[in-house]
Amino acid sequence: MTDFTVPGNLPGDTASKNRYDWRAIAKYYRRRPLIVLWRTLTVSWMLGTFALGLLFDHLLGRTVANQDRRAIRLRQILTKLGPTFIKVGQALSTRPDLIKPSFLDELIKLQDQLPPFSNEVARQIILNDLDRTPEEIFSNFSAEPVAAASLGQVYKARLYSGEEVAVKVQRPNLMPIICRDLYIMRWAAGWIAPWLPLNLGHDLSLIVDEFGSKLFEEVDYLNEGRNAEKFAANFQDEPLVKVPSIYWRYCSPHVLTMEWINGFKLTDTDRVKQAGLATNDLVEIGVSSGLRQLLEFGFFHADPHPGNLFAMEDGCMAYIDFGMTDQLDQQTKETLVDSVAHLINRDYEDLANDFVKLGFLTPDTDVRPLVPALETVFQDAIGASVGDFNFKSITDKFSEVMYEYPFRVPAKFALIIRSLVTQEGLALSLDPNFKIVEIAYPYVARRLLTAETPALRRRLIDVLFKDGRFQWQRLENLLMIAQSDQSFDIIPTAGLGIQFLMTEEGQYLRRQILLALTEDNRLHTEEVQRLWTLIKDDVQPNRLLGAAWDAFTDFSRERAVALVPTEIAGALQLTR
Repeated sequence: MTDFTVPGNLPGDTASKNRYDWRAIAKYYRRRPLIVLWRTLTVSWMLGTFALGLLFDHLLGRTVANQDRRAIRLRQILTKLGPTFIKVGQALSTRPDLIKPSFLDELIKLQDQLPPFSNEVARQIILNDLDRTPEEIFSNFSAEPVAAASLGQVYKARLYSGEEVAVKVQRPNLMPIICRDLYIMRWAAGWIAPWLPLNLGHDLSLIVDEFGSKLFEEVDYLNEGRNAEKFAANFQDEPLVKVPSIYWRYCSPHVLTMEWINGFKLTDTDRVKQAGLATNDLVEIGVSSGLRQLLEFGFFHADPHPGNLFAMEDGCMAYIDFGMTDQLDQQTKETLVDSVAHLINRDYEDLANDFVKLGFLTPDTDVRPLVPALETVFQDAIGASVGDFNFKSITDKFSEVMYEYPFRVPAKFALIIRSLVTQEGLALSLDPNFKIVEIAYPYVARRLLTAETPALRRRLIDVLFKDGRFQWQRLENLLMIAQSDQSFDIIPTAGLGIQFLMTEEGQYLRRQILLALTEDNRLHTEEVQRLWTLIKDDVQPNRLLGAAWDAFTDFSRERAVALVPTEIAGALQLTR
């Protein structure tokens, strides 16, 4: 990789502020056409000759014979092209369903087996940033890096207080390289966009900008440390998800010191088996934690490739490398829950409207012609069972629809899609028969049925009622799907339901349920009987009565507080 120095007026200032500004970067490089031209020619030549090699192999019938050599060459090319292209290779390394095994084996090496930079340079960076040598900070510091990635390399060390730590040191002169490549990518996006299928070109430049913004955040190790602590706080109630602690005294924008994780890659199936761990359990932890990130917290790890996810001997799964994360707003989280619920119930008209809310379609789009197309796509992709669903099948089926209708990929969803695709690819490497919806559906169903927030309760009501009529089949579907999740317990859910029905907010639902039981001038005893048959094995009368009593007690206490004056409530020691 060729390094070069950029004067401090531009991207240097931008880097120091940790803020991506494509206009400033473009202004800088428009004045330096030779740098841009040379880099463009280099990238075009290296990737073009590789593509021609593949074409000749195909024409001469040597594809199989030369594929190992071609795979090695691709890894070497991406490594030489630098961080941006290495990250492309990292993303491809998680897709065993798309990449041939020989290429996959080589691309996996891009996760943490890249050529390291000089140890002397790394030690100098530590000294410059922390004002102390490694020997002054650590009682033990590895002579060589234990891993080298696209943006930095990691050393194993031990603090004088005894803790084992990982010391991450950033590659030198990194920002100029990133700025140059981002400028070329954005320039190329403008030229390529009109020729792309699937209407992907509409927001292609914005997708590059989103990637650039996150890459700028990733090169600031202090930001990565803050992200790690935020992520850990979100999962503090989940003992199976591990996040390394940050040692802030020994951190800077270019040096990050964190807890050492004793584990092994999720893709190391031999180590997983030797440790007596079940791959299915690890897959479920990974997918469930991914769903919580998107639908519950809105804060998600945007680069979950195998080099950043580790299995631990105690059955936990550890996340590392929080340089690339993103935050979703509340409305987006709620709409995502809506879209999954609508997919569960095959409400394709509402699903089309969800695409509008999420920005995949413009607000003035007439979704009515789209509904039959969506129905065809998802019916074929889902099949008779939700377990037949995966992102690859949806992508294949969706291509024609996106080409015919004004779909676009919102910039804010570029990382979400990348994260989901990466997680599915990782899960497929552990379990070739993995279907993400088998875990996603029970999770969403459980969240809707527990409905711990007003927003989720509104979503549940929207799901259960269609055109003012109670949808018995939908409730059955939700219960059946939720029961497939072993962690789902009907009793607490029943307690929450009873408590909600007693509130003023639940008045509408009480009325609608009564109407549902008697609509069409008949008692709907058959529907009630089916529901009871569905849940009776999970219902213990004493636990159900206990949940109902607890709900009534809580309701009564809250109602009492609301009805009596504050002075009297205080005297009676009631709490609001």
